[in-house]
Amino acid sequence: MMDAAGSIHNDCLAFLMQYLYLIKCNRSTKTLTKLEQTMGKHTTTIRAGQLYDGRSMRSDMTVVVEDRHITAVTDKKYRSDIRGIVTPAFIDPHSHLGMERQGEPVKETETDDHLSAFSPLHNPLDSIYFDDRGFSDAVDFGVLYSCVVPGSGNIIGGRAMVIKNFVQNRANAVISHYGYKAALGYNPRTSIDWKGPRPFTRMGTAALLEKYLSDILRKEEQARIKKEKALYELTKTDSPKKGAAWAQREYELALSQEQWEIFALFNGKKRLKVHVHKEDDALFLIDLKNRYNLRVTAEHALDIHHTSIFNALADNDIPVVYGPLGASDNKVELKNASYKHTALLMSSRAGYGLMTDHPVIMAHHLRDSLKYFLIQGMTPEAAINLITLKNAQILDIDHCVGSVEPEKLASLIIWDKDPFHLGACPLVVMAEGDIIRDRR
Repeated sequence: MMDAAGSIHNDCLAFLMQYLYLIKCNRSTKTLTKLEQTMGKHTTTIRAGQLYDGRSMRSDMTVVVEDRHITAVTDKKYRSDIRGIVTPAFIDPHSHLGMERQGEPVKETETDDHLSAFSPLHNPLDSIYFDDRGFSDAVDFGVLYSCVVPGSGNIIGGRAMVIKNFVQNRANAVISHYGYKAALGYNPRTSIDWKGPRPFTRMGTAALLEKYLSDILRKEEQARIKKEKALYELTKTDSPKKGAAWAQREYELALSQEQWEIFALFNGKKRLKVHVHKEDDALFLIDLKNRYNLRVTAEHALDIHHTSIFNALADNDIPVVYGPLGASDNKVELKNASYKHTALLMSSRAGYGLMTDHPVIMAHHLRDSLKYFLIQGMTPEAAINLITLKNAQILDIDHCVGSVEPEKLASLIIWDKDPFHLGACPLVVMAEGDIIRDRR
């Protein structure tokens, strides 16, 4: 059998001969351009002794990358450019990376603003410095994507942004505006000295949040009724031609930018990532979700110690973004927290992923947190799935990353040994087709 190098050599000769023939025959520019594009593709062949593809584990596989994308995953053997154990790039679904930075005092943190308890327009990207060492450390261990969020001192703290960890600056960082960060439980109660009305109790948080959401719904309904009345009047013969456009514009101006952004939660366009630890707060979240028809995730959930609560979240279509595991439980609302609760989560019907909450635990320790699931009997391939495909699905980016399959972006980690070995370290890190770390 001809090896890959010989095949590529012959293909190149064939392309060259065809190209010269087309020039000689004066073929169309379109045909020549298509041929030139094919000839210019950069191909990387990776031989995976083990392939954790985000769903299963397979042995002796070949992954072919052309430019930015995976084009083939096969058991056929070709001469390879890289050899090792392959996983998808890791994804951290809840992080403050670049906002609370390495080497800076805590007082310089930018995770929470103190202006208002409701700050949906606050964009964490505007507080991120991409020269934070946390980014380079995360990339060293293959954590290439994060959902960065504000902190939990405000009831609604700002936007949740899915970003690339491997870029130089903010210019090309954003993948998506996923939704908004909200908080229940103890944290909003700690901000009573910040500006604006602030809750001293959990019932105060609940009352302020429900009033805020209800006011926006009421205001939009009033504006919609006014618009519909205006459109009805336009059915009369003497109505101005621009009347429909005026009615629509008046409707759009009835709510502020902040209110329209929150209204996107009611129509399902955005998701609310809600900080919650205690079981009773999780049950309140279920009520809130159903009352306002919201798409929400339960962030943290570390004090939940009954499987029935995880099942209740599942029954109400609320995924759990679990963690951080291995951090200090330094407040009363975590008095029931335990690494052993991973067994409860695993035995439940809940859909879930795993976070670091960087810097509560460092982003590059995301893989290390999997041990708490492994010791409860989770298989290695299911554990890898947790921080790749499952996190991608929760963040709605699984169409492009999270698994090793054709047409997905070639964001891969090639390990020097099994990733669950204590001394395992990425040999190569590939970000969307580019090799950005190379220890060969």
